Amino acid sequence: MSSLSRELVFLILQFLDEEKFKETVHKLEQESGFFFNMKHFEDQVQAGEWDEVERYLCGFTKVEDNRYSMKIFFEIRKQKYLEALDRQDRAKAVEILVKDLKVFSSFNEELFKEITQLLTLDNFRQNEQLSKYGDTKSARNIMLVELKKLIEANPLFRDKLSFPSFKSSRLRTLINQSLNWQHQLCKNPRPNPDIKTLFTDHSCNPTSNGARPPPPTNNPLVGPIPKAGQFPPIGAHGPVVSPSPGAIAGWMSSNSPSLPHPSMAAGPPGFVQPSSAVGFLKHPRTPTGMTGMDYQSADSDHLMKRIRTGQSDEVSFAGVAHTPNVYSQDDLTKTVVRTLNQGSNVMSMDFHPQQQTILLVGTNVGDISLWEVGSRERLAHKPFKVWDISAASMPLQNALLNDAAISVNRCVWGPDGLMLGVAFSKHIVHLYTYNPTGELRHHLEIDAHVGGVNDIAFAHPNKQLCIVTCGDDKMIKVWDVVAGRKQYTFEGHEAPVYSVCPHHKESIQFIFSTAIDGKIKAWLYDYLGSRVDYDAPGNWCTMMAYSADGTRLFSCGTSKEGESHLVEWNESEGAIKRTYSGFRKRSLGVVQFDTTRNRFLAAGDEFQIKFWDMDNMNMLTTVDADGGLPASPRLRFNKEGSLLAVTTSDNGIKILANSDGVRLLRMLEGRAMDKNRCPSEPISSKPLTINALGPASNVSAAIAPTLERPDRGPPAVSISSLGTIDSSRLIDVKPRVAEDVDKIKSWRIPDISDPSQIRALRLPDSIAASKVVRLIYTNSGLSLLALASNAVHKLWKWQRTERNPSGKATANVAPQLWQPPSGTLMTNDINESKPTEESAACIALSKNDSYVMSASGGKVSLFNMMTFKVMTMFMSPPPAATFLAFHPQDNNIIAIGMEDSSVQIYNVRVDEVKTKLKGHQNRITGLAFSPTLNALVSSGADAQLCMWSIDKWEKLKSRFIQAPAGRQSPLVGETKVQFHNDQTHLLVVHESQISVYDSKLECSRSWSPKDTLPAPISSAIYSCDGLLVYAGFCDGAIGVFDAETLRFRCRIGPSAYIPTYAVSSNTAHPLVIAPHPSEPNQIALGMSDGAVHVVEPSDAELKWGGTPSQDNGPLPSNSSNPPLSGQPSEPR
Repeated sequence: MSSLSRELVFLILQFLDEEKFKETVHKLEQESGFFFNMKHFEDQVQAGEWDEVERYLCGFTKVEDNRYSMKIFFEIRKQKYLEALDRQDRAKAVEILVKDLKVFSSFNEELFKEITQLLTLDNFRQNEQLSKYGDTKSARNIMLVELKKLIEANPLFRDKLSFPSFKSSRLRTLINQSLNWQHQLCKNPRPNPDIKTLFTDHSCNPTSNGARPPPPTNNPLVGPIPKAGQFPPIGAHGPVVSPSPGAIAGWMSSNSPSLPHPSMAAGPPGFVQPSSAVGFLKHPRTPTGMTGMDYQSADSDHLMKRIRTGQSDEVSFAGVAHTPNVYSQDDLTKTVVRTLNQGSNVMSMDFHPQQQTILLVGTNVGDISLWEVGSRERLAHKPFKVWDISAASMPLQNALLNDAAISVNRCVWGPDGLMLGVAFSKHIVHLYTYNPTGELRHHLEIDAHVGGVNDIAFAHPNKQLCIVTCGDDKMIKVWDVVAGRKQYTFEGHEAPVYSVCPHHKESIQFIFSTAIDGKIKAWLYDYLGSRVDYDAPGNWCTMMAYSADGTRLFSCGTSKEGESHLVEWNESEGAIKRTYSGFRKRSLGVVQFDTTRNRFLAAGDEFQIKFWDMDNMNMLTTVDADGGLPASPRLRFNKEGSLLAVTTSDNGIKILANSDGVRLLRMLEGRAMDKNRCPSEPISSKPLTINALGPASNVSAAIAPTLERPDRGPPAVSISSLGTIDSSRLIDVKPRVAEDVDKIKSWRIPDISDPSQIRALRLPDSIAASKVVRLIYTNSGLSLLALASNAVHKLWKWQRTERNPSGKATANVAPQLWQPPSGTLMTNDINESKPTEESAACIALSKNDSYVMSASGGKVSLFNMMTFKVMTMFMSPPPAATFLAFHPQDNNIIAIGMEDSSVQIYNVRVDEVKTKLKGHQNRITGLAFSPTLNALVSSGADAQLCMWSIDKWEKLKSRFIQAPAGRQSPLVGETKVQFHNDQTHLLVVHESQISVYDSKLECSRSWSPKDTLPAPISSAIYSCDGLLVYAGFCDGAIGVFDAETLRFRCRIGPSAYIPTYAVSSNTAHPLVIAPHPSEPNQIALGMSDGAVHVVEPSDAELKWGGTPSQDNGPLPSNSSNPPLSGQPSEPR
C-alpha cells in the first residue's frame, strides 16, 4: 500500500470516530494494522473480552512472530485460564489448556506441565508462585501493566502506537477543497451551488439567459463541520512521540509500512477564490522528484482566461521532503588533474574520511597502497602475505596450496580514518592501523569466510566499532575490531553474498545485504533473521549506498544479460522510488557507482563516467576523462565530493576534480614532500559523513567464471564472459606466497605432552568413582552432566566469580559438584538380571536444560534437573534402551535405539510407541536427526548406517562402513554418528576410523589410527563451531583434527592433562568427549577411571595446533584411506 493510501486510512479512521462508528473504527484498525488503539485494548482486557482481545491483537502480530508476541499471548491466555480455575469451571479450564496454552509446550515443556498441575489443586493459589494472586480485577490491571511494556518493546508495534497529528475533520476539508476546485472549473458557476452527491464530479448548469453569475460566496458545500470526536488518546500510556522521518519504517518492523508521511496542509473548508489562480495554474506546483502533470483541457483553458479575486488557499502535496538540487557545471568532477600508475589492476578504492587527498587502493594481486594524490606520491605499499600462517585454517591453507593467486575484493577506511580494512578473495580480512606519519601497522588478521570475502564495511552496533563482512559461504558476519571476536552471524541468503551496507537511523542499527541471486535482505542485530526479502533490479550483482546525510538509499546493479539499473528506494515502502535512465542496453561489465554530498550520483559505464542529479531521473552529462577508461570503470568520490578517483585500463588511476578540487590541489602543489613527511591536515572543517558503501567488490572467481571481476583482465565483451586473470600480473605475488607454502609443508604436527602447554582441570568428586560412560554440557555452557556406569548422574556447576565473571565452564576455576538439599542422587533404574557395568547407558538433555532423559539398562527415566526427582519412567526392558535422541521439531517425540537392533519412535505425551524402525543386525549405538535432510540416521554395533525419512519413517538407504586397509572385514563394534552444523555432513566414529559422509551416505574422507596416534578410537565429536573434530584414543591421547579435511592438527598426550602423580600408574583413557556449546576450543573428557577433566589451550595458544614446530617434517595427508564412494547402497 502506498504512503498516500496509508494516510487515507488514517483519515477514514478519524472520520469514523467523529461519526461515532466505534466498532467499525476498531475493525479497520485491526484489518489495516496501521494503528494499535491501546485504550480500546485496555478496555477489552479489563472487561475480560478475551476473544476480542486476541482477535484485535492478531491484526498486528501472531503468537510465533517473536518472543515479545509469544509472551503477550501467553500472559493473556494464562489469565483466562486462571480465571476459569478461580470460577471452579474445570471444563473451561481444560478447554483453554488444550486449545490455547498447548501451543507453548513446544517452547517450554516444563512450564506447561506446571500449568497443567494447577488442575489438581483445590485452589491454584496453593502454588507458591501464584500465592499473591488477588481478585480478578486487580490481576487484570497488573497484567495490563506488563502487556503494555511488552507491546511498546515489540518491534512489530513500532510506529503503530501513536495516531498521526493532523487537524480535525481533515477528510471533510479535503472534500470541500476538491468541490471548490471543481466549481472553479465550471464554465457557468452559480453563486450557491446545490451539491447533491459526491459520486460524480460537480458541474453547474448554465443560466437560462446566459448571463454571467456573480462570484460564489464562501458557503461550505458539505454543510457545517462537527467538532472532532475524541480519538483515544495515547498519552495515558506514555508521551506521544511523532515518528521520525528517519526511522526504518516497514523495512525493519514488518512487511507493512509504518511511517506516516507529513500531514498535508489543512485549509478552512468552504468556497475559496485564489487571487493568484492564473499564476498558480501556469506554473503548477509539482512534487519534488515527481513528473509534472499538464492539465490541458477545455475547462482549464477557460479557467485560465478568468481572473478571480479572493483569499488564496492553495494546497500543495509535498511528497518528498528533499530540497531540489541547485548546481552548476563547475560542481561536477570533470577535469583530469592527476594520473597515478598503480602497476596492477585496481579492484577497490577509498578516500580518507578526513584527509581529502589520501587514497587507499587495493589490487588484483592482493596488495594495497596509500597515495597522496596531490603530490602523486605513494605513501605506503603492502604486498599480500598471510601474517600468521600457523593460525590459518586448513581450508585457507588448502586454497593457498591449490592456487596462490589472491585479489583484494574491497578496501575501506574506518569512520575516524585511524583504521582500514581489506577483504580478500580467499577467506581472510586484514585490519591495519594508520598513524599521522602515513605508516600502516598490522592490527588483525581474521579468517572470516570459507571462500572469498566479497565486501567489508565498518559499523557501530551497540556503540562498539565493528567490521561487517560477507562472503561466498552465503553468510554475513560481524567482528569487533579490538580482538577480532565474532559478534554476530547472519544466515538466510541462498547464494554468495555480494555486498553489505550497514547503516543506522536514530538508535536503530541495521545491515542491508545483497546476494548474487539478486536478493536484498535487511538485518537487525538480534538473531531474529532477515527482516526483508526483496528482489534487486536485474537479479544479479547489486550494491547499495546511502546519501551522505543518510536519508536516501540507492542501489546499482547489473544483470547477467548486461542490463544495468541505478535506482533510489523508498525505505518505508520497500519499493523503487526512482529509476535513473542513461545506461546502454548491454553494459560491458558490472557497473559501479558512488554518491556525493546529497547531490550527485556517478556510475562507470560505456568507457566513461555518467552523472545524475539525485532528484532527476535523466542523466546530466558524461565524461570520458580524456580516454583510456575500461568498459566499466571503478570510481570513488572523496568525502567533500571535490575529487573523483577513476580506474584506467592500463592499471592506473585518474583523479578528476571540480573547481573546489582544482583549488585544493593547487594549494598542495607547492609543498615539498619527502618520504617521512606527515600527511596534510584535514582540508575541510565541515562535519564529515562516512558513506556506508563504496564501489562494490565482485564475488570471487572461485564461484563461477561468470562472476570474475570485470577489470581483472582486458575489458570483456559481455558480463557472461568476463575476462580471467592475466597471469603476468600475478608474478609479484607468487614468490611471497610460495614462501608461506614452504612453511606449511615444513610443519610438524605439535605434540602436547607437558601440563604447561594447556589448561586442564580434574573436576572435584566426592562420590564413589565409576567409569564415565556419557558426558554432556548443558546448553547454557554453565554446567557439566556425567552418567557413570553405576547408573548415577553427577552435575558440576560453575559459579560467577571475579575470576569467572561469565559463570561458564572453564579450566581456570573449579566447579561445585551439585546436589539438592535432600542429598538425593539422580540414579537410573537398573536391570536386576544384568550388571550395570555391562548395560548400555544413554542420555539426552532438553533444550532448556530443565530435564534430562536417561537410561542404564532399565526403564527410561525423566528427571527434573532442579530437584533431581524422577518425573516419570517408561519403556520397561527387555529390550533395553541403548541410545536417545529428541526430535528436532517436537520435544515430545523421542527416537530410542534399542538393544534388539530396532529404533522406536516414542511419543512421551501420550505414552505410546508411534512406530518401530527395523534394519540393523545388532544393538543401536548412535542416532542423529537432520532437519535439513528431513531424516534420521541410525548406527549400530553392526557397523551399519541407516537413513530414515522422518515424515513417513521409511528407510531411505543403508550402508556398512568399510574396513580400512589391514583391518578384517566386515567390521563390528560400536559406531557413533553426529551431524555437522550444516546438517548435511555426517561424522561417523568407529574404533577403526573417523569418517565424514555426505547426505547420500557416501564417504567423502576418512582417517584411521597411525603414526603418533596408533591406538583404537574410543570417542570423537565435532567442536561447537563445526571447525574441529576431537577424538579420544584408548591409550589416553587426544587427537585434534580439521573438520573439513580431517587433517591432523595436534596430539594431546595423557601426561598433559592427567596429574603427574597419577601418570605412572594410571592406564585411564577417555571413554567419551563432550564439546563446550559455545567455546570451540574447550572439551570435557569422561575417563575410564571415573574422573572428568576439562581441557583448554593455554593462554598463549588460544587454539589447538596454533604453534607448529619449526622442525622439518612432512605435513600429514588429508586421510589415510581413499574416499569410500564405491560402496554399494541398499535400495529403498
